[in-house]
Amino acid sequence: MGTVTIGVSIAVPEPHGSLLQERRSGFGDAAAHGIPTHVTLLPPTEVGAGALPAVEAHLSTVAAAARPFPMRLCGTGTFRPLSPVVYLRVVEGAETCALLQQRIRDASGPLVRELQFPYHPHVTVAHGIDEAAMDRAFEELAGYEAAWPCTGFALAEQGADGVWRKLREYPFGGAVVPPQAARLDRGWNRGSLPAR
Repeated sequence: MGTVTIGVSIAVPEPHGSLLQERRSGFGDAAAHGIPTHVTLLPPTEVGAGALPAVEAHLSTVAAAARPFPMRLCGTGTFRPLSPVVYLRVVEGAETCALLQQRIRDASGPLVRELQFPYHPHVTVAHGIDEAAMDRAFEELAGYEAAWPCTGFALAEQGADGVWRKLREYPFGGAVVPPQAARLDRGWNRGSLPAR
């Protein structure tokens, strides 16, 4: 039956998602067009194709127990020199992301795995490109801010062409968006870039 490579993530909504994907491509990151802008909850993980129904059931359970929460990105960070990555910082919602990723990888489910690095929620804006381009990404997006109410996550599969495609969305069990998250959506949802 073979294996598939899957991942679980929180999508960065429009207009931020497309804008950041275009910026990532503009910095010279060739993988940008195959990777929708996101916050990772489960990094690329190989599973047997036959395990997908169990994975989907597990993710449904995790999502049903979760509630919407506010997410906010602000400013840049980097994992260099440990890893060649420049990212946008998750300054609100990081603790909830950490709890979600723990539940997704819980020993009681089908997605148990060790992480290569300690979990650190972020939005990658440059990966594996030359140092000058990494520096440019770090500087040009340093003033970027975006916020939205996070209401679920998604399961995606990486195709043979390297492109990630969404298989299914998992809305959180709580239908009510907390007032602070709704306020973010109205007041913050206008990603900003510093003038060039």
